Amino acid sequence: MKIIGYIIQKEFKQIFRNKAMLPIIFILPIIQLIILSNAATFDIKNIKFSYVDHDKTSFSRELIDKFRASTYFNIIAEYPSEKIANKAMLQGEVDVILEIPQYFERNLLKDKKSDLFVIINAIDGAAAGVENVYINQVVQSFNKNAQADLLLHTFPMTMGVNNQPKNITSIPSFWYNKTLNYKTFMVPGILVILVTMITLFLSGMNIVREKEIGTLEQMNVTPIKKHQFIIGKLFPFWVLGMILLTVGLIIARIIFNVPMVGSLALMYLYTSIYILVILGIGLFISNFTDTQQQAMFIAWFFVVIFILMSGLFTPIESMPQWAQFLTEFNPVKYYVEVMRMVMLKGSSLVDILPQFGKTALYAFIMNGLAVWSYKKSS
Repeated sequence: MKIIGYIIQKEFKQIFRNKAMLPIIFILPIIQLIILSNAATFDIKNIKFSYVDHDKTSFSRELIDKFRASTYFNIIAEYPSEKIANKAMLQGEVDVILEIPQYFERNLLKDKKSDLFVIINAIDGAAAGVENVYINQVVQSFNKNAQADLLLHTFPMTMGVNNQPKNITSIPSFWYNKTLNYKTFMVPGILVILVTMITLFLSGMNIVREKEIGTLEQMNVTPIKKHQFIIGKLFPFWVLGMILLTVGLIIARIIFNVPMVGSLALMYLYTSIYILVILGIGLFISNFTDTQQQAMFIAWFFVVIFILMSGLFTPIESMPQWAQFLTEFNPVKYYVEVMRMVMLKGSSLVDILPQFGKTALYAFIMNGLAVWSYKKSS
């Protein structure tokens, strides 16, 4: 233990002597968490909305007022023709064009139905889908009011209290995110990514850096045993990972007001096992690379795949079947799930036991492979 203690002491001194590494460890993660948590959102606001009103009646004006009152739409202009509106969309001036046909009000009064034509800029398919939902919500709200007006036009003398149009009203109850704040969903996932990236890059590049400057060979010819060297080498980065988690949780609570319903001890327990997985991957990569640049490229290759297939930005259920199968080997997926379950739902150890067991197995396998592949000459 004394030998391991000396190695740990040496590593901490090396870390704090490296002036270029300190900002990467302590400053950049904080900045990234604050910026990414505000930027990474699927909420669509300030949609550039335009319309072509061929009807110009009280019904068409009421429909436009509905869009004007919505917090999601920013009405840019009214165009006299569809051709001019399409040109504006082609130039990127508008995102949505609503065309109200002629005789819109007359058809509603006479036939009880009418059509609306909506053109949406769908270069970004995900954004276009969300915009379409918002448009449908506004139209449904207008349609609800229009039905009452139609009944008044049809039966002006017989509309009494008992003849009012009947509506079914749903009362939603939003669990785990009552305010529907997208940051509540994203902050735990982004914190996972930062802990993963920092610990993976630092652990992988640190050992390769020893190769580049020649000090690793000097360590290899000493009587220090392989397990002592690896524990002493990686333990400081395990501590840094836990510190990063602590700082991230403080920021999540103070700045973003993310609820922390579950046990902090459980989060730290799972994170302690998860970081062992990442450190094992970092050591494994370093064993097969000779320069920090090589280690960085290989680590970045795996990190990108882990992030994109973690369910952080896109639901795993919407992925192809083969991709869903591959996510079972993605440790980041389990960490994202656990962080959201514990922080937002208050899940217990029993609830996260499947993820906990897989992560522990992953840690055992990766560290076993890393130790096995590490070559020490004596």
